[in-house]
Amino acid sequence: MTSMALPFAMLCGLVLAALAASLFGVFWMQRMVGAAARSAETRQAECDAAIEAVRTELEACARQVREFRQDPPKTAIFSVPQPGLNLSRRSQALRMHRRGDTPEQVASTLGVPLQEIELLLKVHSIVVAAIE
Repeated sequence: MTSMALPFAMLCGLVLAALAASLFGVFWMQRMVGAAARSAETRQAECDAAIEAVRTELEACARQVREFRQDPPKTAIFSVPQPGLNLSRRSQALRMHRRGDTPEQVASTLGVPLQEIELLLKVHSIVVAAIE
């Protein structure tokens, strides 16, 4: 009987070892599945947060577009620059200055900015000084 008990005992030992390895594998896989599930939940939460941030920014952009459509920006209206002193006005301004009119009087009479008359008189005085 001992000769038959030994192979039977070995077979039972192998079966128990296989059962133990299978149980270890099942528990190990459950542990791995749980870890994967937690990782997936974490990634899902991160994705949800990112989606919510994008949604918030998109709503802000949509709000800005609506505001822009309701009240378009005012464009600057530029005035057409007035022509400067032409040759006849220049000679008339110098003539008036020689007669003794002040630069303010010359500017108001000719309808030209005071700065242009002052500049004309300065340039004229420099040219005259250079000739003499």
